[in-house]
Amino acid sequence: MLDLQYIRENAEVVKSAIINKATGTPDLVDHVLELDELWRKITTELQNVQTAANAEAKKIGELMKSGQKEQAQSAIAESSRLKAALKDLEEGQRTAALSLDAALLEIPNVPHPSVPIGKVPSDNVVAFEHGVFPAFSFQPVPHWDILEKHDLVDFDRGSKVAGAGFPFYKGPGARFQRALINFFLDQAIGSGYLEIQAPLVVNEDSARGTGQLPDKEDLMYEAVRDGLYLIPTAEVPVTNLHRDEILSESDLPIKYCAYTPCFRREAGSYGKDVRGLNRLHQFDKIELVHFVRPEDSYEALEELRAHAEDLLQKLGLPYRRLLMCTGDMGFTQAKKYDLEVWSAGQERWLEVSSISNFETFQARRMKIRYRSKSEARPQIVHTINGSGLALPRIVAALLENNQQEDGSITIPPALRSYFGSETLISS
Repeated sequence: MLDLQYIRENAEVVKSAIINKATGTPDLVDHVLELDELWRKITTELQNVQTAANAEAKKIGELMKSGQKEQAQSAIAESSRLKAALKDLEEGQRTAALSLDAALLEIPNVPHPSVPIGKVPSDNVVAFEHGVFPAFSFQPVPHWDILEKHDLVDFDRGSKVAGAGFPFYKGPGARFQRALINFFLDQAIGSGYLEIQAPLVVNEDSARGTGQLPDKEDLMYEAVRDGLYLIPTAEVPVTNLHRDEILSESDLPIKYCAYTPCFRREAGSYGKDVRGLNRLHQFDKIELVHFVRPEDSYEALEELRAHAEDLLQKLGLPYRRLLMCTGDMGFTQAKKYDLEVWSAGQERWLEVSSISNFETFQARRMKIRYRSKSEARPQIVHTINGSGLALPRIVAALLENNQQEDGSITIPPALRSYFGSETLISS
């Protein structure tokens, strides 16, 4: 959520953000300002009537004390009228405030000046590439053929039990998942992150706090009876950990890592993008979250990005870093990077991490603040998060890039102690 005062002073900037992000119409800003003006008008009138009501109440006491009963009765009647007016104004103020808050939730974050303006994925900027594409003396196959040939994942039984996009990982396939999870967590902990285990469901306030509501309802699974949502990412519970809290500046930066399954409906996904492990409804991911001072947030963004890239380098995966354009970066982000790995069997890039700076956008919704001194006014923290990393496409790329002609899959050296072998399967 943007600061209302910022919108008042930078209406045209916010309108440009809406246009460039393609997340509504500029009229939203005018609507917010109209509601703001209405709320301020009602509030001013409420204060004036309250002052008059207080004066009338004092007057009644003075008239009664002096024996002027007739004038006191007239003052009592006026006091009753003012109390009725106050009740109406208070209701009007409450209604205006609710409408204003709802309208503010529809306004997207303003992109950082370094973000390229664009509308489609081709407008994203390739900021960095690392690694060399693997060379083969044979035709590499896509990961879904490898999974089927060696019975590492059972999609059919997963579909029977839960539905499409909910696979069973079996034997070495399940062990490979566990090895990656432990490797990613240990790397994060070694880099100064505190590991936490988070709830897999959140309430409406939490989903609203990180921006899933009212923007991404269609992507989340909902437990309607209990008013809960299955988490689409650990970002939601972990960032809400400090909702409605005032932190001490000495506690910052706070860095958390969390492994969770993630649940996404992925409505509208189709074609090659959903084949095999490319796009699932349930998948595993390690999330990295930072809470920092505003002046430190862009340094923290680069720190988190470097951590995620280091994981890819240690796994030996060729990858590229994209600086996302305004139209492809999302509603809540001020700046966003995507990391994509090369998939040799599919001959395409696969996104494995999104790394974003939200500035105060999420923290303002969640009222996460910090105080530098006990007497100082609390300030809003900045939040940064990213995947470190999401497993399905990492698994896909590792299988495809490390496949051997005899059918075996070479395990990257950094992962061998976790997996317990140099190969995933052997002929």
